[in-house]
Amino acid sequence: MDSYLYEPMERGVLSPDEDGFLNDLSAKKSTTTESKPSLLGKLSAGLITGAADDDPSGIATYSQVGAAFGYATIWSLFLAMPLMIAIQAISARIGCATGKGLSSSMRSHYAHPWVYGLVFSVLIANVINLAADIGAMGAALKLLIGGPAVVYAAVFAIVSLLLQMYVPFSRYSPILKVLTLSLFAYVGTVFVIHVPWGDVLRGIVMPKVQLTAKYAVAIVAVLGTTISPYLFFWQAAQEAEEIRGDDDRQPLKKDPSQGPKQIERITVDTTIGMMFSNIVAIFIVLTAAVVLHAHGKTDIQSAADAAEALRPIAGRFAFALFAAGIIGTGLLAVPVLAGATAFATAGSLGRRYGLEYKPHEAKFFYGVLVFASLVGIALNFTPIDPIKALYWSAVINGVTAVPMMIMIMLLAMNNKVMGPFTLNTSLKIWGWIATGVMTAAAIVMFITWGQ
Repeated sequence: MDSYLYEPMERGVLSPDEDGFLNDLSAKKSTTTESKPSLLGKLSAGLITGAADDDPSGIATYSQVGAAFGYATIWSLFLAMPLMIAIQAISARIGCATGKGLSSSMRSHYAHPWVYGLVFSVLIANVINLAADIGAMGAALKLLIGGPAVVYAAVFAIVSLLLQMYVPFSRYSPILKVLTLSLFAYVGTVFVIHVPWGDVLRGIVMPKVQLTAKYAVAIVAVLGTTISPYLFFWQAAQEAEEIRGDDDRQPLKKDPSQGPKQIERITVDTTIGMMFSNIVAIFIVLTAAVVLHAHGKTDIQSAADAAEALRPIAGRFAFALFAAGIIGTGLLAVPVLAGATAFATAGSLGRRYGLEYKPHEAKFFYGVLVFASLVGIALNFTPIDPIKALYWSAVINGVTAVPMMIMIMLLAMNNKVMGPFTLNTSLKIWGWIATGVMTAAAIVMFITWGQ
């Protein structure tokens, strides 16, 4: 396997050259005459990233807003959809054009203290999210079969960690693709319950917007859950991983002839992945609105609470589907969260990173992966309130997302970073709109603080 991203230096630190590539990268073949891939063949990083966004913590947020406000927040997911597609496509383009993760590209072009601060914030938020997702999987399995939730949570996390460490990413990625099917549990749940589609349509077209702090916080929570920094890191890193694992591919900056095919693939992959993510999120809000809000159950604290609340109202089958979906999405999201944390941290410090490397070849990267996973497990054995922890995680993500998105936009418009693959006008507009909306969301979050 070609180690083309970094050149080894003393004490295991790896330093990128001026463009982030080694000269021996040119040894990799370029093939532009391959047959056109099928639609399924184009789905990879974008599909996995989008599905991972609907993690147990996200399910909890969507269930909370659906239970509390009924159909009145669904419009925000339609707003988030094009914004999410834009910023994720831009992140993917950076990874594909440079062959590097976001933090590594940021390190090459921005003051290191800024990069360290942002990455540290992402690390803290990701570990909290990781703990919540691990705990939610354990709680969901307990609901289904009984037994010790904490033990189940630890087993899920350890199995996920071992798979990431000892299964090459080229073989592990298809497993993540299969796990995206677990999201259909929430599609199935909607068709098990009776949905008054006329009321739903009216709620979307003419939402009952409430001028209250609680409603504003709910909208911010939806946007913050849907557009999260760890997703930026993961999709860019997965693009780089796929280049590293394919001898017939090079970063676009090194082989521009691959550009049209790869840009088309990223566009299709990201659009379908993020639309899938948002449609599933809409179905989760719908389920909570129809089953819980309509029956006066407006206070949901976790994804497991939402599943349990479904049982007496919607029946055991809907409950079982919802609970099984929590486990499936958790198995998908946990490696994405842990992996994004390791990619961001190692890349920001100039260390070798990548799931295609064996643990002894990228010790620091895998050390962060193990650390994040073990802390996530450990937090489930502490008296820390997971709901409060998730609240602070959302605050950190909300604050971090804005400067992160600004950096991403500036990187993607810089021809020194992207070569001839800087952003077109459409992506520039949508990317800056997404950044502006998230800035407004962060401001609203601070204005409504404590209300």
